Amino acid sequence: MTVTTTATGRVPRGAFRQLVLTEARLTLREPIALVWGVAMPVILVVVFGLIPAFQQPIPGYGTMTIFDAYAPILVLVSLSMLGLVGLPAALASYRELGVLRRMSTTPVPPSRLLGAQLVVNLASALLAIGLIAGIGTLAFDLPLPQHWPGFLLTLLLATACLFAIGLSVAAVARTGRAAAAIGNALFFPLAFFAGLWFPQQAMPSTLATISRLAPTGAAVEAFNATMAGDFPATRPLLLIVGYTVVFGVIAVRAFRWE
Repeated sequence: MTVTTTATGRVPRGAFRQLVLTEARLTLREPIALVWGVAMPVILVVVFGLIPAFQQPIPGYGTMTIFDAYAPILVLVSLSMLGLVGLPAALASYRELGVLRRMSTTPVPPSRLLGAQLVVNLASALLAIGLIAGIGTLAFDLPLPQHWPGFLLTLLLATACLFAIGLSVAAVARTGRAAAAIGNALFFPLAFFAGLWFPQQAMPSTLATISRLAPTGAAVEAFNATMAGDFPATRPLLLIVGYTVVFGVIAVRAFRWE
């Protein structure tokens, strides 16, 4: 679809900022994504931190405890919920209701709304990560990453990957409910492979190998390396990049504003 603007082609000054503020207010009015993408991982940090058994070292992994192993998993859970459920459900609903089509007749193109949604969800993800790290460190002695460049690179790639998957869901889903359903169907296996039910360190070798082939499992593997002070291995990073490219291409080619 060709997006039309005014005769001058100019976007009103401050329009994008206003869109971001509007999307933020709408998110606060219907905070389902915030509850599951921000509150749930933070609550799990507190719950896991209060379980005495989770403070015991994992055999064969030095001083790493079960609680330490869950920190990157909960980061991936937050990114997955926001990227796979919150983002595609909102965009598909806007397309279903004709919001994107009507925006194409205004000076503000629909792509700005897509950008506003990305900003709001990214801000929510950063809030969740900050709370996970802050509460985990201050209350439960969670060690911070020892290799910050590797950690930040992994976080950037994992975020891009999960949001690319979410955009591909928004591209193919015809309604907001369908997008939410598809997103949830993807969330649970990806959360499982991230280690939400069984951390990779506790998985049988075959299951752990399969887990590391999933985007979330590869991201957890890379995060764990940064926690130990190492730069992530090339294989998990390339896997994440590969998933990002594939689903990014799907999103670009399949997405329709109407």
